[in-house]
Amino acid sequence: MNLRDLKYLLALADHKHFGRAAAASFVSQPTLSTQIRKLEEELGVALVERAPRRVMLTPIGRDIVERARRVIAEIDQMAEVARRSQDPEAGTVRLGLFPTLAPYLLPHVLPAVRERFPRLELLLVEEKTDQILARLRDGRLDAGILALPLHDEQLHIEPLFDEPFLLAVPRGHPMARQESLDLSQLDDQHLLLLEEGHCLRDQALDVCRLSGADERDGFRATSLETLRQMVASGVGITLLPVLAVQPPVPVSPDIALLPFKNQPPHRRIAMVWRRSSAMDAFLQQLAGAFRQVPAALLQPPRAA
Repeated sequence: MNLRDLKYLLALADHKHFGRAAAASFVSQPTLSTQIRKLEEELGVALVERAPRRVMLTPIGRDIVERARRVIAEIDQMAEVARRSQDPEAGTVRLGLFPTLAPYLLPHVLPAVRERFPRLELLLVEEKTDQILARLRDGRLDAGILALPLHDEQLHIEPLFDEPFLLAVPRGHPMARQESLDLSQLDDQHLLLLEEGHCLRDQALDVCRLSGADERDGFRATSLETLRQMVASGVGITLLPVLAVQPPVPVSPDIALLPFKNQPPHRRIAMVWRRSSAMDAFLQQLAGAFRQVPAALLQPPRAA
């Protein structure tokens, strides 16, 4: 058993196809297939079910893959410890962000991050929260920017900022003329929400429980932009995080944005990484750079 064969197995697990796994591993398909068979012979178990049009892992194969991921991640950490001892602010960081934050946060922070760490290669991955957490645990990501709460004792959590929610209503809605509103005014309202799997959906449901609102039946959006378009079309109302309505996002003349009075509902954004990470000291610095979101961007825009 060697690291090369374990990497071939991981490629096959990720791509579910011998040809694509071989291409990703920069070897021929017969070479990869032969090495997988040798690994199976050495372990004395079948790792892969070979069907004509697809490849599936056996139950023991899935277990071996998860263990192999941890082995490869630890080897990568050893190399990272050695490299960062020579140049702590260079190298590559694989960072995951969720879809209702990434496109609205990154334009405001990436220029400062690049200026602060000019030798850093930042590889950004946009995925839903559960996928980011899975990739963090098995070493495919170095860190993630996620919304709290998170319950995983293996992860270090570094809070960055609180992002308030605004209520987005059509211009013709009775609330549209208000400058602000109390959370209690959402009582008996029906909000448009995202589909299952988006953390923003869970956060919006928390606001619904606090205010007495509920979800509008028969509709679940696949993206924040779909929600925005539905509100602009007069279909209903929704909650939008404040960064999602700041420039360079264009202002919609068909939507009124209402801030909440007193203590507005919000989501707490944090950077997280494995407690065992060899990059801990550097990730603390990187989190500091992402924390420098201009305060004005976390306030309701004047157009509201």
